[in-house]
Amino acid sequence: MFIGVVSAHPNVQGLPGSNVLQQLINGTAAWALAIALIGAFIGAGVWALASHTHNHHYAARGRMAALISGAAALVVGAAPGLVNFFQALGTKAH
Repeated sequence: MFIGVVSAHPNVQGLPGSNVLQQLINGTAAWALAIALIGAFIGAGVWALASHTHNHHYAARGRMAALISGAAALVVGAAPGLVNFFQALGTKAH
């Protein structure tokens, strides 16, 4: 039995409205980075205030918020590169 060869060639301009999708992706990434920055500021502020007042519980929460916000910014920034890396890895000939 012969199985046909299937291929896919991703093209950003392949469908109508692709420019709107790209704008949506760019806008979402910008909002996500802005929210991560706000979270880092708030987390660092809580961390600093709680450390100054010797409130170890809130200091740990503030530190965690700042670190998680930094990790979120890392994921947002690295996501396109990771997707492109794995897409290229998946299209390599064996």
